[in-house]
Amino acid sequence: MTASDWKKILKQLRNKPVVLDKFIKHCKPKERKIGIAAKKCERCGRFGAHIKSYGLNLCRHCFREIAEEIGFKKYS
Repeated sequence: MTASDWKKILKQLRNKPVVLDKFIKHCKPKERKIGIAAKKCERCGRFGAHIKSYGLNLCRHCFREIAEEIGFKKYS
């Protein structure tokens, strides 16, 4: 089940609170402690290519966009 499917199902079940509670009890995604799904970019929400150094918690795409603003220099 993808994230978009999860959102669609919850939207449909909001009208049926008893069925929603049962669904969430049995079918909700696991809370991750380790692995790629445990770390998420704080800016865009991506899971892959995560930079945790210096407490950044950004994906590499967001880091490239804001690196100079936060004080990093690009060496060529």
